[in-house]
Amino acid sequence: YGQGMDPISVLIERRDLRNALSGAAGSNTILEISVDGNVYPAVVKDMQRHPVRRTVAHVDFLRINMSEELTISVPVVLAGEAKAVLADGGLVDASSDTIDIVTTPANMPSEITIDITNMKPGDVIRLGEIKLPAGTRALGDPELAIVTAIAGSKAEVAPAAAEVVPAAGDDKAKS
Repeated sequence: YGQGMDPISVLIERRDLRNALSGAAGSNTILEISVDGNVYPAVVKDMQRHPVRRTVAHVDFLRINMSEELTISVPVVLAGEAKAVLADGGLVDASSDTIDIVTTPANMPSEITIDITNMKPGDVIRLGEIKLPAGTRALGDPELAIVTAIAGSKAEVAPAAAEVVPAAGDDKAKS
């Protein structure tokens, strides 16, 4: 459906769908759907999976115009290692696995990479601070926290007792 087109039911082989969506763009791959001799550019709008087997049960394809903007969810990938955070016993937490962006099909990124190398404990990377690819813009509050560096606590290990002193009146201490 989409672009003024009435919804059409189609049957797609599971293997063909898996192959088409297995590239770097994943479910944001621009597909060419052939129906009755016509070819339509489309993206996956919604995918439903079987709750136990996790196989694809239903897919909604959205017909797109290659020159019009569309809204998609793009996976967030954290790159680098926040050594200052790790040295403090902390961790880096992505509060969102995806970012919703508006873009044209030609500019659709397969992922948004966020470099966490220079993060220190207590740092926050907000939506408005993320460098997005050309031709894209993020949807949502620019102040929304996307990645947070959580300070840890270094636990000090007490030195092991060198000598066990028996309590007064303890018979086990006698030779």
